[in-house]
Amino acid sequence: MKLKDPLPDMQKRSFLKKVLNGTIAGSLYLVYPMNSSGFEWPEQIPGVRDAYDIHARKFAFIVDITRCIGCGSCCVADKQEYNVPDGNYRTWVERYVKGFSDQIYVDCPNGGLDGYQTPRSDIKEEIRDTFFVPKLCNMCKEAPCVQVCPVGATFTTPDGFVLVDEKRCVGCAYCIQACPYSVRFMHPRTRVVEKCTWCYHRIRKGLLPACVDVCPTGARKFGSLQDETSEVYKILKGPGVLTVLRKEMGTWPALYYKGARMEVI
Repeated sequence: MKLKDPLPDMQKRSFLKKVLNGTIAGSLYLVYPMNSSGFEWPEQIPGVRDAYDIHARKFAFIVDITRCIGCGSCCVADKQEYNVPDGNYRTWVERYVKGFSDQIYVDCPNGGLDGYQTPRSDIKEEIRDTFFVPKLCNMCKEAPCVQVCPVGATFTTPDGFVLVDEKRCVGCAYCIQACPYSVRFMHPRTRVVEKCTWCYHRIRKGLLPACVDVCPTGARKFGSLQDETSEVYKILKGPGVLTVLRKEMGTWPALYYKGARMEVI
């Protein structure tokens, strides 16, 4: 995400509507094969192939809003892991403040990197509630960003991850416009698209995504849906309500939210 989106909301919604209706995607879809020859698949990395079967995995990410305290540790870890340029965010945390008038105030200073230690001073009414909502790539099963990429730089791996091949990306920004969740940005130096990958390189080595690893309250959870002993599997199969963002878009996200409120959905 880039802090200031240069596209007007109406223009963005109009573009996305055309994409999902097929009027744009139909002319761009699969111009190049998804598995580009320039991309180094993880099983080609020494010591990884035997430990990970790319064709036998299905993962999910869960964000528990009731546990998030807005500390910003996840954002800091992500910035350090990927050297994310200032003003851009692969993951970020939004603050939602609700007044007794039911008015919702949303802000996200510096993407949540600095945490939310200071209450907002610009709200004149009495505050009823404050909660925090982490945002990141939804790893959609039906990803509009994959459909509109004219060169196959954005593609879906056999194990369900939506990735960007930086060697193939031409910086056209079609995928940035098509994403319903605004999780992509153009790197100011390389001029190729970047986004959250759920720390794909770490997962291949049996590690957790960096943001999950550092979360002090367990608000972020990641695991395999094929492992009945994993926490994510138990949460999704157990009691309680989980939801996805913008379900009406039909993108089938692999990112689930627990404790999400109507103001967020």
